[in-house]
Amino acid sequence: MDWAIEVRDLTKKFDRYTAVDRLSFKVPAGKIFGFLGPNGSGKSTTIRMLCGIMRPTSGAGTVTGHDITADPEKIKQNIGYMSQKFSLYEDLTVEENLSFFGGIYGLKKQELAQRLEEVLETALLGTKRKALAGILSGGWKQRLALGCAIIHRPQLLILDEPTAGVDPVSRRVFWDILRELASLGFTILVTTHYMDEAEQCDLVAIMYQGVLEGFGSPAELKQEWQVNSLENVFIAMVERHRSLSEEVKV
Repeated sequence: MDWAIEVRDLTKKFDRYTAVDRLSFKVPAGKIFGFLGPNGSGKSTTIRMLCGIMRPTSGAGTVTGHDITADPEKIKQNIGYMSQKFSLYEDLTVEENLSFFGGIYGLKKQELAQRLEEVLETALLGTKRKALAGILSGGWKQRLALGCAIIHRPQLLILDEPTAGVDPVSRRVFWDILRELASLGFTILVTTHYMDEAEQCDLVAIMYQGVLEGFGSPAELKQEWQVNSLENVFIAMVERHRSLSEEVKV
């Protein structure tokens, strides 16, 4: 099986503080992978290591077949990243933004023109191609940001809370697009605080205080914790940690 992400005992320490503690998991190519956890759980630190931006203290990992320590530049060439905050050029049109980012990724004129049309269709942006990015609603802006992240056809797409603040209808459309991308062979890592979105992932990892507390399909995690939703899995994990903390204090 081809693994898009594979980490083994991945650890990151800042002086005496351990942000990520011996993290190990594998994500097959072509899957939607939900990376969950409260703020401060170690998600962002892990993503920085996966992107080749931050070196681990110990452990090992590969992303799209490249070593996160030895080949960070190759990893950066094979991933697309979309942040929570809209960070594109609001004074450019939709297709101008797409063309600009395609040029950054080194796409030549003919290939860029072809990719531009593909992305407009895949991200359902065709009706807005001449619209200025600055006048788009939140949902349209997120789809444009997604389009710019996939213009170079990355093997791995990393989305950091992509639908935060977006209305429910736009969220549904966005996730329809993600499922289409997965069917085309994209591997997608998505962080979200919306548990209904997490339920749509093929695999889910739940981090808490730097430790991987749960990993598997939504159905497997719900069965393991004997609850009927991922939200209840998450709540059960937090409550267990609080109980353990109280026992330690006593």
